[in-house]
Amino acid sequence: MPIRLIAAYFLMITGSAFAIVTVLGLLRFPDVYTRIHAGAVVLTISAVLVTMGTAIYVWDFFLSAKIILIGIFFLFSNPMATHAIARASYKREIALPKEYEIDAYSDYLGRDV
Repeated sequence: MPIRLIAAYFLMITGSAFAIVTVLGLLRFPDVYTRIHAGAVVLTISAVLVTMGTAIYVWDFFLSAKIILIGIFFLFSNPMATHAIARASYKREIALPKEYEIDAYSDYLGRDV
């Protein structure tokens, strides 16, 4: 088996393992904000690893370039989307933890606590 295929399989399997960790984080974390953190960080790493592995597996220049561009787009769009979701849920007071006494963002976002 060529070293290229071994590297591709390794990247795809590692990305799949990170995706499983993302699912476990979404199921196990207690509130919306920690679940969003699991979805943003770990899923982004997972998607980039899988797209890199797929680009190496395909080994065609134009198709690999398209796959890498998809991975780069996901690398930038997923953190921005999860930030927008977290900010919207904070502004609408969705699932705010009651045990936090200090709210550092209330002055910044113009919300009274």
